[in-house]
Amino acid sequence: MLETARLPSLVSIRAFEAAARLGGFALAARELGTTAAAVSYHVRQLERQTGVTLFHRYPHRVELTAAGALVAEEAIRAFGALRSSFMRAAALEAGQISITALPTFSTSWLAPRLGDFRARHPGIRIEVEVSTDAQDLGAGRFDVAIRNGHGRWPGLRAVPLFPALFMPLCAPELRDAASAALAGPPEAINVPLLGRPDWWALWFRAQGHERPPTPDRFGIQLAEEHLDAAAAISGHGVTIGSPIIFGRELEAGRLVPAHPRAARDGRAFWLAYPLARQDSAKIGLFRDWLSEQAEAARHAAARWIGEPVEAPVA
Repeated sequence: MLETARLPSLVSIRAFEAAARLGGFALAARELGTTAAAVSYHVRQLERQTGVTLFHRYPHRVELTAAGALVAEEAIRAFGALRSSFMRAAALEAGQISITALPTFSTSWLAPRLGDFRARHPGIRIEVEVSTDAQDLGAGRFDVAIRNGHGRWPGLRAVPLFPALFMPLCAPELRDAASAALAGPPEAINVPLLGRPDWWALWFRAQGHERPPTPDRFGIQLAEEHLDAAAAISGHGVTIGSPIIFGRELEAGRLVPAHPRAARDGRAFWLAYPLARQDSAKIGLFRDWLSEQAEAARHAAARWIGEPVEAPVA
């Protein structure tokens, strides 16, 4: 008698279900990628465990017993439900791409462009989660990530988008005053500065000034670059930001360069995803689309910095 706590082996049940549904051990073996002898062995094991004869065995065929037919009906229904569930899950997974990206990249660069991806691929829903921390792509929650760095992450393929470069940006009405102030040393700055002090220090160093701006030059401290850009658009000072990330604000005239030179910190933006998923159709569509958008953005940024912007190299 079968003990409730000791259910039969799932492998044996699977072999029985295939043999019952297809009408023979050889056909079941073909579907399962094994041998008829192996299917017969697993069915025998199931019969021993349950104490129930499931098949009548004849020289060239097998036939379900009455008890076997009863079990087969339920087994076929159960495995059919499982197959259907996995098919629905696969369709759901293929129809949605989950992205984790940095706040300013998401807000100022990616989000305004996502409508174009949806127009080209209406069957794929998009989910974007903003995070300053690098999320684990191996956990399965996210399909792809937009990361900033040098493009070398174990287990991930990194597709280059554009370099991290930054230049002084301000509202049009502040351009003349800001340009005059930035032409001199940082200690002579007489306009409020916005944005990351370390980027300002790098930028001034690129202009030949070793001393960074003093803390009193920064009137407002905000958490993200897109907030600094919003403050600059409102006329509250000069921010240090990417002419690529804020390319639409520059094109629209909401921001203008306060100085023609850009600086770099050696890092870049990359699309990253697990090597194990490089054949995913939806990731491939998103990768190709994002690469196209990044190339156009690099080309447009050359207008503001006066030189070509090349794709980063890992």
